[in-house]
Amino acid sequence: MASVGPSAASTQPALPSGPAVFKTIPYAFILPEILCGTWVWILVAATSVSLPLLQGWVMYVSLTSCLISLLLLLSYVLGFHRNSENWKVLDSLYHGATAILYMSAAVLQANATINSEF
Repeated sequence: MASVGPSAASTQPALPSGPAVFKTIPYAFILPEILCGTWVWILVAATSVSLPLLQGWVMYVSLTSCLISLLLLLSYVLGFHRNSENWKVLDSLYHGATAILYMSAAVLQANATINSEF
C-alpha cells in the first residue's frame, strides 16, 4: 500500500537567493573559490616561465573558472534559478568539470616546476 506523505521532490531544500547564498553550504564556498581563482591567476601572471604554453593553460583555467563562478554567484544572488532542479544539475556539472580542469592545470604546473629546476 502506498504511503500518503510528501513526495521526495518536495522535501528537498530550496536553492538560496539573495544574501542567504552566503549563509548556505555549499553556495557560501563560491566566493572563496572566486578569490582563490583570482589569486592563482595573479600569481601565474606575475611569474616568468620558460614554458608559456603550459602556463597559458593554467591561466586560462583559473581565469575562466573565476569568471564563470562569478556569474554563477550573481545568478544565485539575483535569484535567476527560480528554485529549478536544472540549476542543481548545472551547478554539479560545472563544479565537476572545473575540478577536472584544475587538476589538469595542477599537473601542467607541476611539470613546469620540475622542468624549471633543470
